[in-house]
Amino acid sequence: MEMAFSNSYRMGGIFLFFIFLLSPLDIRATNANIPSTLDGPFEPETVPYDASLRGNAVDIPDTDPLVRRRVTGFEPEQLSVSLSFNHDSIWITWITGEFQIGDNIKPLDPKTVASFVRYGTSRTNLNHEATGHSLVYDQLYPFEGLQNYTSGIIHHVRLTGLEPNNKYYYQCGDPSIPAMSDVYYFRTLPASGPQSYPKRIAIVGDLGLTYNTTCTINHMSSNEPDLVLLVGDVTYANLYLTNGTGSDCYSCSFSKTPIHETYQPRWDYWGRFMENLVSKVPIMVVEGNHEIEAQAGNQTFVAYSSRFAFPSEESGSLSSFYYSFNAGGIHFIMLGAYISYDKSGHQYKWLEKDLANVDRSVTPWLVATWHPPWYSSYSSHYREAECMRVEMEALLYSYGVDIVFNGHVHAYERSNRVFNYTLDPCGPVHITIGDGGNLEKMSITHADEPDNCPEPSSTPDPYMGGFCATNFTSGPAAGKFCWDRQPDYSAFRESSFGHGILEVLSLSLLFGPLFLQPKFNTMVTHGLFL
Repeated sequence: MEMAFSNSYRMGGIFLFFIFLLSPLDIRATNANIPSTLDGPFEPETVPYDASLRGNAVDIPDTDPLVRRRVTGFEPEQLSVSLSFNHDSIWITWITGEFQIGDNIKPLDPKTVASFVRYGTSRTNLNHEATGHSLVYDQLYPFEGLQNYTSGIIHHVRLTGLEPNNKYYYQCGDPSIPAMSDVYYFRTLPASGPQSYPKRIAIVGDLGLTYNTTCTINHMSSNEPDLVLLVGDVTYANLYLTNGTGSDCYSCSFSKTPIHETYQPRWDYWGRFMENLVSKVPIMVVEGNHEIEAQAGNQTFVAYSSRFAFPSEESGSLSSFYYSFNAGGIHFIMLGAYISYDKSGHQYKWLEKDLANVDRSVTPWLVATWHPPWYSSYSSHYREAECMRVEMEALLYSYGVDIVFNGHVHAYERSNRVFNYTLDPCGPVHITIGDGGNLEKMSITHADEPDNCPEPSSTPDPYMGGFCATNFTSGPAAGKFCWDRQPDYSAFRESSFGHGILEVLSLSLLFGPLFLQPKFNTMVTHGLFL
């Protein structure tokens, strides 16, 4: 149930929802009047949303100081921190040197600049050292009039032997040039255990780089998260031609070009904009469709795979498309929706092994994340990931996954506990939080509304292909492709942009989607036990 409490008030430019997801064991101790989802579903009680506040986002131009290059030579920029598999290891990533774009580009040599980090528990005594690896990637378009791109040197260094829940200072770069960064800091997460959790985890999807994005990141930062989870669609660089001309619609843009172009400098702008947050707060990313970015030689996902560090080797996946990690007593599984997910493939076999190795006495909570939702009632991308659901849902259900986070659909929606479209007290809650402020429009229409049910032939994922979504064979929608009312599995839905905050307190979960708007609005508190 989503229950609105009376403590609503106005805050400048921010519309906040808080959803409390708690274990049934806490019901009687907290509030006997707030029921559990085990007794649900329930009719939500909420303050009506003012739909007139929905507007179009505006991309941040390359002239804005937020995205301009602020270093010289081979000084580090675009610093970020990401997690390894456990608390005792962290990845530091940065870029040195300038990108090049045009007809005549010459890639930088990664061997000319060292990947070196000094770190320690005192700002004035960085008494540990680590080295790593570096790379340069190209985005090539062998067509007349299209511009090629080569990145700066991307460095990834893994720090090991770290203590849990501890503050570390670090400095990265190449001391021999010299070209070292300022001193930054991060805090390691708690060690895994049933009473050990990060204080706050920020969840966001489909972020982009607009002025709405700045609202999202500013409010996210003000919540002081210990970890940021980005559930795909990062920069939207593929809404641009290689000459920097932009569009606000992926499906209708650049139909006359020989290949779907991208403007790779948007990745660099995004890295500069995000540095203030992710240089100190770990960010974990899973790929979305906007990271496909096809180029010459049928290469895809090159920028995504190059710019982020992933605990692929540490979690046994050996892939940047799917991996897992622990955040205190939570085990996170990041799955790839744009790589083979069938039962005979590497990802599925890895997932079986990863789930089998989870010790719920050490990590009681099990959270899964991928980009396109399996349970969404919006017309946009309706049942698009059905083939993935058919292949993987039973496996996740059998191991008792608690929550699933998705993006892709540019709106917010929370499901009831569900499995195979049937309400099930053992099923996970699916949460779509798919509009962090990107340039594309919000998802507003629902498939259950008159004339909004998509044609089944239009629903397969255009990248993965396959046709798995057919008419329902049982339940209230039997014989139909769409429901004629809000589906039973859909508990609450709202078209807004923003992010969420996840808190885990022992046996209790607290999730708060924060919807941000350019005008004043009301804070509504919703209560729900999981």
